[in-house]
Amino acid sequence: MKVLSEFVIGESGVVVKVNGEGAMRRRLFDMGITPGAQITLRKVAPFGDPMEITLRGYELTLRKNEAACVEMG
Repeated sequence: MKVLSEFVIGESGVVVKVNGEGAMRRRLFDMGITPGAQITLRKVAPFGDPMEITLRGYELTLRKNEAACVEMG
């Protein structure tokens, strides 16, 4: 099992589980990061934060601590 924050550019996977608590978890769900969703890592900023992903046909930017809550398969 790998978390989204460990992905390399171009790597894809399916969301298995979303961890975290309260507002952060709810925010991830509101952005469409739900179990079964396909995610591809597109870009990473020079210092590794933030990360740009493609999800459900749109591009989204996440902080590394948010991406660490997303377990991928």
